Amino acid sequence: MGWHRELLIGFDLETTGTDPGEARIVTGAVIEVKAGETLGRREWLADPGVPIPAEAVAVHGITDERAAAEGRPAAEVADALADVLTTYWQSGVPVVAYNAVFDLSLLSAELRRHGLPSLRERLGGVDPGPVIDPYTIDRSVDRYRRGKRNLAAVCAEYGVVLESAHNASADAQAAARLACAIAERHGKVAALGPAELHRRQVAWYAEWAADFQNFLRKKGDADAVVDGVWPLREG
Repeated sequence: MGWHRELLIGFDLETTGTDPGEARIVTGAVIEVKAGETLGRREWLADPGVPIPAEAVAVHGITDERAAAEGRPAAEVADALADVLTTYWQSGVPVVAYNAVFDLSLLSAELRRHGLPSLRERLGGVDPGPVIDPYTIDRSVDRYRRGKRNLAAVCAEYGVVLESAHNASADAQAAARLACAIAERHGKVAALGPAELHRRQVAWYAEWAADFQNFLRKKGDADAVVDGVWPLREG
């Protein structure tokens, strides 16, 4: 069968900004997908507790007014998302997130901010996983392809429909379907078990980060540092 034809959990956050250590959750989604079909979905709207910058509103469309009127407290949303994800991991089900290091690091920061147990603590001291990140996989298996690597561009490359970019549910669903599409095209990815694929992505991301850091330094930024930790940075 292959992992890409079994149950996968798409995960995505829309947020107040682009720094995972500082940004807050605005919306979150967890989507169950099997063989490309959506089996279920859960969505959260948070009141982040800070103003949502205009540039973030322009991306995901959630205003301060809507977040305050309809959103749940930020701590409740972070806690609920963490519980759902760790329940799947405890069952061995892979979580798929596009550019996973952003979403998981941001969720980790929110848990820490609100004094809640970390993902690792909820898993009894075990690192979160398996995680499947189509961004990291695609960059490794097709490293010389030119063009953008954002979710919309990579979905277009693999023929995956992205129904509404920067909507957490749509992005989570597209990420899971994209993981399947990449596995269908690249048999060596499909042949790996989820745990081994997770380990490979740790190495692939570190390799990419080192290469990109070297590139930046050769271009004149002598102090450039690109963090090679994947899929979660804490603290």
